[in-house]
Amino acid sequence: MASFTKIPANNKQGYKWVCIKDGPPDPATGARNQVKRRGDTKKEAEARCDEAIKKLGEHGLSEKDLKQLPFGRVAAEWLETYVRGGAKPGTIQRRKDSLKIIFSFMEHVNINRITPKLHQSMLNELFDSGYSKSTLDSVHVAANLVYKHALKERYIQSNPAAGATIPVKVRTVEEIENNPVENSYLERGELHQFLATVNEHGLTNDAPFFYLMAFSGLRIGEALALKWTDVDFETGNIRVTKTLYAPRNNMRTTVLLPPKTTASIREFDLDEDVMKLLKTHKAQQNQRILEKRLLTADFHNGNYVFANDSGYPTVHRQIEFRMKRLLKKSGLKKPATPHFFRHTHISMLTEAKVDLKTIMDRVGHDDPKTTLKIYTHVTEKMKKDAGQKLSSSYSDILKGLILQDS
Repeated sequence: MASFTKIPANNKQGYKWVCIKDGPPDPATGARNQVKRRGDTKKEAEARCDEAIKKLGEHGLSEKDLKQLPFGRVAAEWLETYVRGGAKPGTIQRRKDSLKIIFSFMEHVNINRITPKLHQSMLNELFDSGYSKSTLDSVHVAANLVYKHALKERYIQSNPAAGATIPVKVRTVEEIENNPVENSYLERGELHQFLATVNEHGLTNDAPFFYLMAFSGLRIGEALALKWTDVDFETGNIRVTKTLYAPRNNMRTTVLLPPKTTASIREFDLDEDVMKLLKTHKAQQNQRILEKRLLTADFHNGNYVFANDSGYPTVHRQIEFRMKRLLKKSGLKKPATPHFFRHTHISMLTEAKVDLKTIMDRVGHDDPKTTLKIYTHVTEKMKKDAGQKLSSSYSDILKGLILQDS
C-alpha cells in the first residue's frame, strides 16, 4: 500500500508528491525496507517508486548501494561461489593471483564505472609492463568471470570484457629462426649427455626420476604424485590416476588432485631397465626410511615413489633446481625444463616408428596439437635422414652417374 506526502518544490505547481512503499526486506537482517520516490504527480511518484522496488528485488541492492559497489566486493562475492563450485585448489589459487593483479588497477572502482576501454587499457598496460601471455590470459579470464557474475546478479548491464583483445608480442624473424621445434625437446645425443651427467653427478632420487621422465613422458605433477601402489613390478606397468599440487611449493601442504584431463588417466608399460632402476630405488628408499624415521619426529610415510628423507613428496621447485644444476654440469645449452622430457619421450616414440594414436594414449594427450607438432617434425627429419643414408650407401653409384653426366 502506498502513502503520499505533499512537499514544497521549486516547480511550476510549487509542490511535489512523495510516494512511500514497502520494498523487499533487507536480505541480511530481514528488516523493513521502505522506498521513497518523488514526482510532480502521485502517478509519477508511484511509478518511480515501483521501478526502484523492481530493481531492488532483482539484486537486493538500492540504487545508492549500486553506485557504491566496488569491483573488489563483487570479486569476493564471486570467488566465494567459485570455490564452493568444486574448482581445483590449483585453479582457485591462479584465480586469486589474477585478482591481485586486477585489484592493483580497479579494486575500488565502482563495478558500474568499469568500461570496455578501462578493461582493455589494463590488459595493454600489463603487456607493456612485460607480463607473459599466459598471465594476461589468466587476468582476462578472471575479470570476465567476475563480470559474468555481476551480469547474473544484475549489478551491470553489459560485460566490459566482451570483445577485449589480448595483446600479443609479434615475433621477429630472428626469434622465429632461433626457436625451432627441436628446442622443445632433447635430441638423442643431448639426452645421452644429460643422463650421463645424472649418473655421475646426480643426487639422491635424481637418476630414477629423470630416467623415468625420459622413458615415460609423464607430466612432472604426475611423476611426483606416483605412489608405489601405482608401480606394478610384475607386469612392468605404471598407473596414472592423480597429480601433485603443492601450494607455494610447500611439501607439507601438498594435495593429490585428479589428472589434467580424462585422457590423462592411463596405464602403460615401462622399459625393463628403468623398472629395475625403480626397484633398486625402492630398496634404497626403504633403507633410508628405517634410518630416518627413528631420528625425526616429523616423519610422513605417504608411500611416494619420490619422497624425501622425511617421507614427504618432492615438490616441483626442488626438481627445477636439481635440473638446472645438472644442465650446468652437462654443458648443454638448451634452456630445458622438466617438461622437456615429455616432449623428448614423444620424439623417442616417433623415432621408434610408434603411430600417433598410440603415442597420444601413452602420454595422455586428448588434443593432438603438441604431439602432432613434434611428431611431424621428427618424421620429416627421419625422411631427410633416410635420403642422406641412401646417398651415403650408394655414393659410388651416384659418383659414377655424376661423372658420366659431366
